[in-house]
Amino acid sequence: MSVESLSPVLRPARRRLGAELPGWIAYALAAPSVVLLFVLMLLPIAVMLAMSLTDYRFGDLSFAMVGGENYRDLLHNRTFWRALSNTFAYVAIVVPGSVLLGLLLAVMTNGLRRGGRVYQMIFFLPVTATVVAMATVWKYLLHGTIGPFNLLLQALGLPAIDFFSDAHLALSGLAIINVWSLAGFNMVLFAAGLMAIPGDLYEAAAVDGLDHPLDRFFSVTLPLLGPTTLFVIVTSTITAFKVFDTVAVITRGGPRGHSDVLLYTTYLEGFSYFRMGSAAAMTVVFLGIILICALIQTWALDKKVHY
Repeated sequence: MSVESLSPVLRPARRRLGAELPGWIAYALAAPSVVLLFVLMLLPIAVMLAMSLTDYRFGDLSFAMVGGENYRDLLHNRTFWRALSNTFAYVAIVVPGSVLLGLLLAVMTNGLRRGGRVYQMIFFLPVTATVVAMATVWKYLLHGTIGPFNLLLQALGLPAIDFFSDAHLALSGLAIINVWSLAGFNMVLFAAGLMAIPGDLYEAAAVDGLDHPLDRFFSVTLPLLGPTTLFVIVTSTITAFKVFDTVAVITRGGPRGHSDVLLYTTYLEGFSYFRMGSAAAMTVVFLGIILICALIQTWALDKKVHY
């Protein structure tokens, strides 16, 4: 029920208040947010787009416009294509792993009568840890010589596995770390989605003969988690594409470039080799890939989402 229907005396006062507020006040209230959006987001993107069309080197006082030369060079840059391939392989491991693990943890903790919140807090702790500290700890745990994991394997008579020195395992080792750190955040999102599902639907499903927990999960829970699942997949994909810290701390792109990813290559191009124009072009391509992936995921999954 509206305020006007409850108190008719307030209607003239409301009209007088609206008449006394000119339209420019709304624009004035929105102006700080618009300015911040322009200065902190739109302007840097515009500068980056302009820089990608130049041969600017970090620290130089002069530069020249080269048009699309930086983008043409990327087509023949083997390091760029290797980093791009590694990035897609990394995303292909992290996104399904973190989404499925987050959903599993949410369902398990949500079904507990006691201690559910405590377990959720424990699983969420990796999200609160700093990336550098987290990467350092994992580097020690999985170290090929002194790591507790390999010491346990040797005690069991199994061969040691040097994750970050093996060219075939380095990228997978980094992906495992990100799955571990991202699953807790996804768990919280899924838990919120589970709490929003009415209990009456489960009672109706039981009346229809869906007594098994798996039947209720696939018939009621999973369809109603559609909007949450769509959001989790898109955000997890963006987060996985932005991997940089663990690579910089643990492997630095090694061994022999097998764990090199796009953001780390861009960082080296701009701040180690000082080719800022080429680094800006890589960044533009990176943003374009993320935008295309997000649009494709939204278009493909939105048709299966029940709002």
